[in-house]
Amino acid sequence: MDKIFIRGLKVETIIGIYDWERTLKRPLVFDVELGCDTREAASSDRMRDSIDYAAVGQTIRDIAVELQPELLETLAEKIARTLFERFPVLSVRLTIDKPGAIPDVKGVGVEIDRRREDYAVCGR
Repeated sequence: MDKIFIRGLKVETIIGIYDWERTLKRPLVFDVELGCDTREAASSDRMRDSIDYAAVGQTIRDIAVELQPELLETLAEKIARTLFERFPVLSVRLTIDKPGAIPDVKGVGVEIDRRREDYAVCGR
């Protein structure tokens, strides 16, 4: 399977379970890997046969800013579901890092792996 990726997408948003976290924006860093078939795009050299990286990045940004959930897990799941709805991807691996969430730790976050068929089974 081919992969398209975006690494290090930074988004400022409100996220967290504590009252103080709900009052100020904090940075999140996203890495996303999209499993897809790039052969048609490679052959045609046309954007319409590929996945628009900018649109994927904007989708992630929009969801993070608008949803403002308490949990990274909730945000990750919403992003994955939306990417399957909007783009012809077969799999999504998404990592969200919440810098500064724990003092003296380089990184804290969540990573999920989803396949398109994961959602067909549960009907969502």
